[in-house]
Order: sequence, then C-alpha cells, then structure tokens
Amino acid sequence: MPYIILAVVVVLAIWAVTVYNNFIRLKNHVEEAFSTMDVYLKKRYDLIPNLVETVKGYSKHESETLEKVIAARNSAMNASSAAERIKGEGELQGALKSLFALAEAYPDLKANTNFLDLQNSLKAIENDIANSRKYYNGVVKSYNIKTEQFPSSIVAAIFKFERKPLFEVADAAERENVRVKF
Repeated sequence: MPYIILAVVVVLAIWAVTVYNNFIRLKNHVEEAFSTMDVYLKKRYDLIPNLVETVKGYSKHESETLEKVIAARNSAMNASSAAERIKGEGELQGALKSLFALAEAYPDLKANTNFLDLQNSLKAIENDIANSRKYYNGVVKSYNIKTEQFPSSIVAAIFKFERKPLFEVADAAERENVRVKF
C-alpha cells in the first residue's frame, strides 16, 4: 500500500513538473514573440518622424493630422504594459491611415521620391508587424489555452500563470475606412 501511494505521488510530481516546464516554455515563446514585434514597432516609430517631416513641407495647414500621428506614436512608444501598447498601436494605426489619406490630396507630395520611399518602407514594416502580430497571437492563444484547460489550470493557478492579451483592434471605429473631407 505505501508503494502505491508513493507511486501516485511520484507520478503527480512528474506531471506537475512537466506542466510547469511547458508553461515556462510557452511564456518564453510569448515574450520572444512580443519582443520580435517590438523590434518592428521600433522601426516604425523611428520612421514616422521622417514621414511627418516630409509631409509637413507640403501641407502646412494640416498640422492637426500630423500632431495626432506624433501623439499616437509617442503614446504607443511610452506604453508601460502590453495592454497599453496594444491600445496605443491601434490609435497609431488609425492616425497613419489619416496621414496617408491626407497625402492623396497633394499630388506633389505623392510624387516626391522621399515620401514614396518612406511610404514604401512603412508599408514593408507594416507587413512585418502584421506577420509578427499573427505569430504573437498564435503563441498567446496556445499559452492561454494551456492556462485555462483542466488539469493544467491547477498548475497555472498555483504558479500564477495568467492569461496574456491578444494583439487586436480594440475599437470598432478603428476597423472602419478613413474618411477624408476637404
């Protein structure tokens, strides 16, 4: 009888260690995915001031749009948590759409090679960000499933492994097309 109890305890201990190690692996994947996305976001943050400066020369009376882009960039850049970063990125995405819609009204700007180069660079970075968001969300989904499924949810509760936020558009207004009126 004591051997049976000992065997059950050993099996439970091995199971708990295995589940714990899986959580650590998934947590590190989530952190790596967020870090990868952060690299692309930093590239975009560095590119935005150049883009704004280029547009400024052509559209001096459109300062409100340019200020919104810079404010959204700074807000996203200075976010202290993943949830704040996700919210800030949504706002920045909307502000950039407005900026590009504004550029449509200035044919000289659309033909400017600096602007076109910056716009193409930003488009490439946006594609990289979209791909890294997909990867991040996939890894977070796996992690969140693990934290909620029984019996691994027991280990998650004991060691305080909590759900991670998905990187998604938070506001329905951000999903709408940008309307520019002159």
